[in-house]
Amino acid sequence: MKKYFSQLKMEIDSLTVFSKLKEDPAISCLRLLLDTIEDKDTNTSIDLYSRFVSALYKNTASLTDYIKTLVLQDDNFYVKGHAEKKHIDHVIRDSVDHELSILQKIASLTSDSFQDIIGYEGFLPEWTTRPIDIQYDFMEKLSNISVTGYGIYAKYCFFRLKEGNVVPVVHPDYQPLNQLFGYERERNIIIKNTKALIDGKGASNMLLYGDAGTGKSSTVKAVAADLSPKGLRIIEVKKNQLYQIPWLMEELSLNPLKFILFIDDLSFTGNDDNFSALKATLEGSISGCGDNVVIYATSNRRHLLKENFRDRMGDELHINDTMQETMSLSARFGLAVTFQKPDKEEYLSIVKALADQYGIDMDKQELFKKAEAHAIRKNGRSPRTAKQFIELLKIGL
Repeated sequence: MKKYFSQLKMEIDSLTVFSKLKEDPAISCLRLLLDTIEDKDTNTSIDLYSRFVSALYKNTASLTDYIKTLVLQDDNFYVKGHAEKKHIDHVIRDSVDHELSILQKIASLTSDSFQDIIGYEGFLPEWTTRPIDIQYDFMEKLSNISVTGYGIYAKYCFFRLKEGNVVPVVHPDYQPLNQLFGYERERNIIIKNTKALIDGKGASNMLLYGDAGTGKSSTVKAVAADLSPKGLRIIEVKKNQLYQIPWLMEELSLNPLKFILFIDDLSFTGNDDNFSALKATLEGSISGCGDNVVIYATSNRRHLLKENFRDRMGDELHINDTMQETMSLSARFGLAVTFQKPDKEEYLSIVKALADQYGIDMDKQELFKKAEAHAIRKNGRSPRTAKQFIELLKIGL
């Protein structure tokens, strides 16, 4: 077994296509353990063994599942080439097959085999293993890569831009689609357009505009989460990052997944460079949207541009130009969906649905009376107002 461990260490060192896996914390500890277990004293072996198990336990107690996850989420050049439908030389494919067999060996290592060599009679933590076919799972992943994605896109659904890089939102804040009430017509338009994107049927860029608290952003996030198993991902772009959209589209153009670039609460002031950047992008003069990317934006203003005192005091020609510019930008979105504040009937319907969801047991008329009073205090009826009201009831306030 000592010879087997030594040979396995050299095989891990030889990984080329999956070379990044050698930098993984648990694999790094394992390499050191395999390299020294036959030569070091018991104390050193116990220390290295416990370091490896500690790194593993931070993720899972199953070594098999850990290795499988590493393999399926690795964004190596072979996976990218396959996703982009590039020609891959047979020697690279042969290397992949060989390296998968090495990773299969790692996934099958048992804690007993190490403990027998260490020879310590006290307690040592263990991990679990199970039967697995790493090569089969990897090839199955490649065959479904347009849905599963690769790299960080295989692990997460929500992303944002940070310092010129796409980074995952590990704990996204969103409501499931089945917990949104009211606005069925508006929601169905968004769902239908997004499904067209997924199906490659030519989806449109979309502007969601209307009153605050009506669920524009919540709807976009809920739809993205609901359709993520079908290969959809969402990347939030801040207003001061709009100039990066052409670069981002280029980066995503060969990715097999579908993407929503989400701009929340979009508005501009006069002479705003971001205004021109977005308009140029929507026009396609810088970089048109690829078949796998759409832009969804929300705004509380139909024409997006904040009016200030100077604009109001400006000459008629200036005002007309400003209106034309803002209307022109709005028109660049293929679809525009209006979210208006609900009337009394719809507002109370949302309140009732939320009350049922939260398990609020209250006389219906009393519930509605309190809901209306809350709306008056909170600047009018909206889904957000309804949810805040129910949450306060839930905690007894």
